[in-house]
Amino acid sequence: MRYVIFSDVHANLEALERVLAHAARAQPDAYVCLGDVVGYGPNPNECVARVRDLGAGTVAGNHDRAAVGAVDLGRFSPVARAAIEWTQGALDPAARAWLAALPLRRDVGGCLAVHGSPRDPIEEYLLDLPGALANFAAEPFACCFVGHTHVPGAFALEPDGRVGATELPPGSAVRLRPEVRYLINVGSVGQPRDGDPRASYLVFDDRAATVTLRRVPYALEKTQAKIAAVALPPLLAERLAIGR
Repeated sequence: MRYVIFSDVHANLEALERVLAHAARAQPDAYVCLGDVVGYGPNPNECVARVRDLGAGTVAGNHDRAAVGAVDLGRFSPVARAAIEWTQGALDPAARAWLAALPLRRDVGGCLAVHGSPRDPIEEYLLDLPGALANFAAEPFACCFVGHTHVPGAFALEPDGRVGATELPPGSAVRLRPEVRYLINVGSVGQPRDGDPRASYLVFDDRAATVTLRRVPYALEKTQAKIAAVALPPLLAERLAIGR
């Protein structure tokens, strides 16, 4: 099967619609969302409805859990907390119920799918080799897809125990070797943080054993105007233009 896998929409409807339109060209068999459908952005209900109606297999992210009162807001930065509090007031009952029911993990073509990490699906950021190695040791997955950091890339565990970081060049199919284990970050739709403001998503072909990162521009100025209109913190609009 061919899967379109995306994460960290963060209530950015313009980015989500652009990603889904672009991803349709791959003629996917299924869609997977790795969480944080809401938070930061101005269209939480619309993004929930779009992901829900798409039938995407979705897991919960930390912002999704916080938006329904299941995570302590003291864990968030002041800007993130302000956005979550706004989101809590903006969510309609249907969106709230859908978010509250999201599982923490899913199977995707024989691979694990979580928001943060295998050992801590909600909170842990996979940022470095020691963290990757600890997660490879925690569970016997062959491949795991994650989001949360908003930075695409991968960690690979070789048969001899060496762990290395692997880039995912946009547009290039990367073959997953059967003897190697992988942690693959699909980046962010709604708020990239790798210095590239374009939305990010991944195509996973389990028959060909390949992953292909895709980057697409979107009308971020429209999202910025919406953020200002609902009086969310200005930083949330500013960072969209620089991918940070």
